[in-house]
Amino acid sequence: MARNPQGPWGNGPGTPPPDVEELLRRSQDKFKSMMPGGVGSSRGLILIVIGIITIWLFSGFYRVQPGEQGVELLFGKFVKVTPPGLNYWPPAPIGQIFKPNVELTNQITIGYRTNGDGRSSGSRDVPQESLMLTGDQNIIDVDFVVQWRIKNAADYLFNIRNPDATVKLAAESAIREVIGQTTLEDALTVKRGEVEAATKELLQSILDSYGAGVFIVEIKQQKVDPPSEVIDAFNDVQRAKQDQERSVNEAVAYRNGIVPRAKGEAAVMIQEALAYKEKVTKEAEGEAERFLSVYEAYKTGKEVTIERLYIERMQSVLQNSEKIILDNKGGTGVVPYLPLPELNKKKVEASQ
Repeated sequence: MARNPQGPWGNGPGTPPPDVEELLRRSQDKFKSMMPGGVGSSRGLILIVIGIITIWLFSGFYRVQPGEQGVELLFGKFVKVTPPGLNYWPPAPIGQIFKPNVELTNQITIGYRTNGDGRSSGSRDVPQESLMLTGDQNIIDVDFVVQWRIKNAADYLFNIRNPDATVKLAAESAIREVIGQTTLEDALTVKRGEVEAATKELLQSILDSYGAGVFIVEIKQQKVDPPSEVIDAFNDVQRAKQDQERSVNEAVAYRNGIVPRAKGEAAVMIQEALAYKEKVTKEAEGEAERFLSVYEAYKTGKEVTIERLYIERMQSVLQNSEKIILDNKGGTGVVPYLPLPELNKKKVEASQ
């Protein structure tokens, strides 16, 4: 194996290493020669101070990105909020800048915890947060999400210590108050949207009273169920209620079909009775008028009227009889045998 003819410092064998102190001294001498008047002079110190101050002043320029708000503090006291763009403010320790993102939508889950990827699949239930008491003294399990953004950067930074915890606790308080005024059935079915809207409004008013500088974007209920321990019994009750509603609907449909038909039949019967009444009344009035007219005729000519009435009555009595009755007064000259009934039958058949 061949050996390296040089030492570890690039010199020949046996050459001593370079003197480090000598190198540092030479570097210092070169730096002093570059400064006018030397480092130890007052003029050099002034230039160094001026350079440091210049660099410090230039560090006060800052840029606020779109979607952010710049919050300027002077000696730790809030002064103003700046919009996106290039701005200037005295740097630390005189001034201080915060640039929170006011367009970022933050999300807090209440009643459950996700598995870390933002989805509720495989989530862990937190009954201390989700179990609530409804207005009809029932227990309900509610999981929901609160989405919020920064409304005022200064209030958000200085009025509340822990924004996430503040929003979470206020949201729990708001939804418990709203659920406490809602029945179990309404909270599970028809009034879910109303519960979300009322909770959002109440939560926003609570945070505004704190001066939190937070805007509630939306409240979404993820799960609204009875507690898992009684969910089977609750489902049985719900099925029974559905059967009850179905029976009631069938009864109402039957009633809606039978009642109008009965009313129609009753109306027909009433109309027929009224028609019969009108008919009987008119017939009675006609009979009365006919009787009165006969009576008036009787008063003027009694014998003629009596004979006419007798003839009319006999005609009505004997009109269907096959016998022929001849008056003795008008019977002279009549053939002793005359087949009048046969002739009468032929006359009736010819008329038909």
